Amino acid sequence: MKVVLMGTPDFVVPIFDAIAMHHDVIAVFTRGPKPVGRKHIITKSPVHIWAESKNIPVYHKPSEYNFKPDMVFVAAYGAILHNNVLNSAPCINLHPSLLPMYRGAAPIKTAIMNGDTESGVCLIKMGEELDAGDILMCQKFDIDINDTNETVEEKVSKIGTNMILEYMENPDKYIPQKQSGKIVYTAKTTVYDEIINWKKSPIQIHNLVRALGGGRTKVNGIDVKILKTKMNGDNLEIEIIQPAGKKPMDWKSFVNGLRGAEIKLGE
Repeated sequence: MKVVLMGTPDFVVPIFDAIAMHHDVIAVFTRGPKPVGRKHIITKSPVHIWAESKNIPVYHKPSEYNFKPDMVFVAAYGAILHNNVLNSAPCINLHPSLLPMYRGAAPIKTAIMNGDTESGVCLIKMGEELDAGDILMCQKFDIDINDTNETVEEKVSKIGTNMILEYMENPDKYIPQKQSGKIVYTAKTTVYDEIINWKKSPIQIHNLVRALGGGRTKVNGIDVKILKTKMNGDNLEIEIIQPAGKKPMDWKSFVNGLRGAEIKLGE
């Protein structure tokens, strides 16, 4: 089967790699290189790097699309597709939620921040409306209390790989089903979402940290990013912290550096 792949982040790469082992990938679309880190180094996306390693042509703009594949497969691409793509072949999207819950840009982060204990992976037929296509396959999975965005993405990657290979083996076997239930949209997160409000409950703070890869705050007047927490009963424990301009360190080492001063969170 001739396939065009569209996606951008790390967790998509194993899925695309599995597809490339069984099918002819004629083109890859991914978001263009962008500045990353404090030094704003222009960096290619993980999918871009993977495609180049496989000598697959890489494109960045959906307007550049001019192909007639047997299937287009989309996973976390991050751009709206129009009729030049949607009318070229069956377009299948992998979406990491139990649709119609958490349509939009941040389904995994939203599920974790909300403290959900269950999510899923859906394969849907794409249309012009965002994440509203008919469902072809759907599989649930558990979210543990210490799962992070990264570990949930790993679950999605493994489940999604099996699902898309199974679907591509015999696409006519799967009957599209209309989405049903409450529609909930998610928005792309920003650095402002990372700011910790210490008036919130310990579990809400823990959910923020594990969803966003860290929460920003002050400790005794020092700007820090709390990178890892855990729940000990109803209590929140800080495990890894990163003071501004320094490398990550464990919480005990950071506290020792305060030389016995009273800990003041958010100040």
